[in-house]
Amino acid sequence: MSRQAARKAAPKGEYIETDSGNKVSRRAHITGTANITLGGRTVIQADVHLRGDLHPTRASTRTDHSAKEQYPTAISIGRCTVISQGVVIRPPHRATGRLHEKRAGIGVEYYPVKVGDNVFVGPNSTISAIHIASHVHIGANTVIHPFVIIKENCKILPNSIIPAHMVIPSGSVVGGQPARVIGEVGEGWGVSAGGMGGAGMGGGGGNGEGPPMWVEGGDLRELVRSIK
Repeated sequence: MSRQAARKAAPKGEYIETDSGNKVSRRAHITGTANITLGGRTVIQADVHLRGDLHPTRASTRTDHSAKEQYPTAISIGRCTVISQGVVIRPPHRATGRLHEKRAGIGVEYYPVKVGDNVFVGPNSTISAIHIASHVHIGANTVIHPFVIIKENCKILPNSIIPAHMVIPSGSVVGGQPARVIGEVGEGWGVSAGGMGGAGMGGGGGNGEGPPMWVEGGDLRELVRSIK
């Protein structure tokens, strides 16, 4: 019965929904899917590029007789996270100074990207951070350079450019080109207090019933539910 319902809905919807509630746009560009993990109830919108093909090149050390191939994780995204239209997520890399066996030139080593729970990434942003903790709000058109670490409960203002290797402390507001810490989010960050919060998705699949009930830095389940 549930299989029939899924077959009916699939051609009509913008999103493919997985068993764990992830919603992935049919117009997203995802490479190296075996190297990407989604935690559940996470949304990947149209024109998002997830570069799972740029994965760590560590050789497997398995010595058992399992026929299953080991896939290194390139991109890990937590629960109730929204990746908006036009976002690019690519793992950070550095030159190793040695040659790869099958590739001419200086070797390149990629490192996995980890994104936490309840993270909102605004449209047309480019992400090469190594770690983004939970309850982070990233504004539109933000560029995050390789090996950046963003700790919990942070707000990144739109159009920010975060330089490589920057570590952003918990509870910070960050903005600028290059970005710097310009304030703190305050005690009420992520708490609804009974009102509307956050911002619209900019054409992200609303059904015309008004803005979703969500706040920046808060629980994004209501926003995820509103995206059809």
